[in-house]
Amino acid sequence: MKKTLSRRARLATGGAVLAAVAAGTFGTVAANASSPEAAQDSAVAAAPAAAAGKRDTTTSTHLTIDAATEAAQAALKAAGKEGQRVTVAVVDRNGNTILTMRGDGAGPQSYESAEKKAYTAVSWNAPTSELEGRLENAPNLKDIPGTLFLGGGVPVTAGKAPIAGIGVAGAPSGTLDEKFARAGAAALN
Repeated sequence: MKKTLSRRARLATGGAVLAAVAAGTFGTVAANASSPEAAQDSAVAAAPAAAAGKRDTTTSTHLTIDAATEAAQAALKAAGKEGQRVTVAVVDRNGNTILTMRGDGAGPQSYESAEKKAYTAVSWNAPTSELEGRLENAPNLKDIPGTLFLGGGVPVTAGKAPIAGIGVAGAPSGTLDEKFARAGAAALN
């Protein structure tokens, strides 16, 4: 005759079996952790990282946030003196935005345009007004993501190496935008 266990008894039995399996597994893991192989594995995991030699690395210079802010404020001030409503962006050597300041009344398109001009200037280490002329010989340059070949972007250098870009957008011409970007760069000297 077959005996049937109640639901409560089945749950209690199942729980006991799971507890026994878990205890056995934990015991196995604990035993393996103290084995010579486990000690060797932990020694490998604790090994120090490899150090790169001087010839394997490079050092670069970056603007501080204070310097970027000073440059952006100088550009906004120069634009304000001429009644222009602009946005100023400052990017680092890698094209990452350090800060963007949208002046009072600047158009919504000026935010992205200023960042792209700053990125373009630092990428080519040249004012974007100068780069506009290169489009005649290489029109596909304008297809590079994140770039804008319109006047208003200037590079910032340390020595001869570009370390940042300042982009201004929102004035009625690229010539004015670049004038204000140059005023921002001049504030860093």
